Amino acid sequence: MDDVIPATTDTANPASTARIAKHPIHPMLVPFPIACFVGALLTDLAYWSTAEMMWADFSAWLLFAGLVMGALAAIAGLIDFFGNRLIRSLTPAWYHITGNVIVLLLALFNAFVHSRDAWTSVVPTGLILSALTVVVMLFTGWFGWSMVYRHHVGVAD
Repeated sequence: MDDVIPATTDTANPASTARIAKHPIHPMLVPFPIACFVGALLTDLAYWSTAEMMWADFSAWLLFAGLVMGALAAIAGLIDFFGNRLIRSLTPAWYHITGNVIVLLLALFNAFVHSRDAWTSVVPTGLILSALTVVVMLFTGWFGWSMVYRHHVGVAD
């Protein structure tokens, strides 16, 4: 038992402000908009290759659901960001929040584009916006990963 190193309390992990029973809310919500926006890209690709209207409809619904869930995730993320100065002091947090605002703006614009009729709702603008949304999410996800696994944001020790 002598080789057990006691945990030090000198530096506490940055805690999540928006949480339920010590579980951060933001990471519980982010998989939903990610799945919806990736799904929108996939259904846009399916529409582009088949011209079946069903795929364009799926894209529009996925964008709407992604925006709703993304707004909820953003609210929880903003509460964490503005509720803890330790989180605001992290460089990846700033990239993460800025990138996610860009993701939501791209998706919102994409939802407006998808409200048009058939082919013009997807090809080429909707497809490009869906792809850009997913690419930006790759970067913001990387920064979110960095905050949890490198800086231990919201991690209870």
